[in-house]
Amino acid sequence: VYLQIEAEVQRRKQLIHQSVERKAIISKCYKRKHPEVYILQDSFLAPDFLEIVRYCTSPDAHLHGLLHYIESFSDKRIYRLPVFTEEFCQAFVDELENFEQSDMPKGRPNTMNNYGVLLNELGMDETFITPLREQYLRPITALLYPDLGGACLDSHKAFVVKYSLHEDLDLSSHYDNAEVTLNVSLGKDFTEGNLYFGDFRQDPTPVPKYMEIEHVGAQGLLHRGGQIHGALPIASGERWNLIIWMRSSAIRNQLCPMCNKKPELVEAEGFGDGFTETLEDDVPETVNLCSLW
Repeated sequence: VYLQIEAEVQRRKQLIHQSVERKAIISKCYKRKHPEVYILQDSFLAPDFLEIVRYCTSPDAHLHGLLHYIESFSDKRIYRLPVFTEEFCQAFVDELENFEQSDMPKGRPNTMNNYGVLLNELGMDETFITPLREQYLRPITALLYPDLGGACLDSHKAFVVKYSLHEDLDLSSHYDNAEVTLNVSLGKDFTEGNLYFGDFRQDPTPVPKYMEIEHVGAQGLLHRGGQIHGALPIASGERWNLIIWMRSSAIRNQLCPMCNKKPELVEAEGFGDGFTETLEDDVPETVNLCSLW
């Protein structure tokens, strides 16, 4: 068992280096089918989403006012809101399928999903995901999740996962390596496959109570990263989901959300796992990984 654990530790240490290599190859060799989807534009976003952002950036914005614009589920702080237009979702999925069918190297989105795309490797971090997080999502999360660093979400990991009958059907219970997660249903046509949510990981109950939530096309679910959740099996068709794990270094620098200990950091490239190492004047210097998990 120790050897297996050590092998997994070494594997994870190599992931970022391998990802950098894949990104370089993709940047040089991959021919994009829809190059326009790589640069975020207001026209990609649902009009109702833009209205929500306008409210959240207004001087008098407050939580109760925001809740009039979005759908709330029980007391679990799970919210549904429109995000993209259907036209953008169709073009985006078509681009993802084009990449999937290419001979480009591909990394797994995470240890639980076998099919999908890491968007930083595809070259979408700087021109799409970062501005989406900073300019549009952060004003919303600042009101919904102030205790989780919602106003200072300074990094992310973004990927798309794919579910189909002959590949991944579902996703078992887990929580995310994130303070706040956005999960957007991009399509295509599918039946069943509801998401389910349980307790927050730090407040377990003897008998977990789960609630199911339908995933609506072009709409997103915002939830705390530590919320236990999963996806029930689809019964037919194919589903693509955009997942953005948003992280606040101000929060996770105090306690690693995965090992529940003060993080011991090793240097990493890019956003790493969202930790920062600060200088004496508290200016972030670099983003790191927690070496304990």
